Amino acid sequence: MLKNSYKMLFLTMLFLGTIISICSSSWFSVWMGLEINLLSFIPLMMKNNNLYSSEAALKYFLTQALASSMLLFFIIFFSLISFKNMFKFNFIMNIILSSSFMMKIGMAPFHFWFPIVMEGLNWINNLLLMTWQKIAPIILMSYCMNMKFFIFSIILSIVVGSINGLNQTSIRKLLAYSSINHLGWMLTGILNNQNIWIIYFLFYCFLSISIVLIFNIFKIFNLNQIFSFFNFKNLIKTMIFLPFLSLGGLPPFLGFFPKWVIIEYLMSMNYTFLLMLLIYFTLITLYFYLRISYSSFLLNYNEMNWNFNNYYNNNNFFIISIFLYMNIFGLLFINLFFFIL
Repeated sequence: MLKNSYKMLFLTMLFLGTIISICSSSWFSVWMGLEINLLSFIPLMMKNNNLYSSEAALKYFLTQALASSMLLFFIIFFSLISFKNMFKFNFIMNIILSSSFMMKIGMAPFHFWFPIVMEGLNWINNLLLMTWQKIAPIILMSYCMNMKFFIFSIILSIVVGSINGLNQTSIRKLLAYSSINHLGWMLTGILNNQNIWIIYFLFYCFLSISIVLIFNIFKIFNLNQIFSFFNFKNLIKTMIFLPFLSLGGLPPFLGFFPKWVIIEYLMSMNYTFLLMLLIYFTLITLYFYLRISYSSFLLNYNEMNWNFNNYYNNNNFFIISIFLYMNIFGLLFINLFFFIL
């Protein structure tokens, strides 16, 4: 048997739990699918002789258990009240239900666990946490929209994700706060058109994969490791920071396209104040990406002669180059496609 065959089993159950939650016709089966997803992800987070991953798995389990208990409370309470009096509790129950899903994806004001858990995981688990684990809760949130509470959470998410990322030296925490900021954009897409957030999420997944792939190959976890590159210095730093700038939404790159779509819809819906907040605080996110890129390329640091030959092979270089070119020229190809149509 394969040495890591248990990972394939838990990955299959992870995907199955998400599909069950999305396709369910009752809230109880939604809860059941989310629990299958949770109990499948916990073993993938654990690593032998690694206290950080065990601590992260425990914190993740406690937070998700709290969110699941809130969802279960909603299910029980919803089944007990009569339909005649249900409108009296509609506002409160929508907030409780939305809060449980926001806690599961680490959205503000329930973001306290997300950066801490990401700091204790490896890059592959972080990629799952930033992408796949958000699908079911976001889709379920679209079923119980409360406009005022959603706008409050959107504003808080973009503020928290932008301000808290300014003084981070850990790349995993940096991406965690960036993910919180992007969640604000995704939820904004749900407010206008439920198909827009899917476009934004797919682009976010692509950008996250392109960044995590590089960091996983070179085993980079902190900014000082990037500053200390010597061999293949300019080429590797270009491969790292151009996807970073694309993730921040700099206009020439591919990451600007989903933000462009949401900006167009917000302008058409006359959400001027919300649009201004999204743009201003995203500029703060782009600022610390640009600051890191500027510091790495142009300032002088004590450089160490590290040997990357074990990681820098032809296959890795080919895959990274594909992601790099797509980030640079993706927006141009999309514009040409729409121009032809």
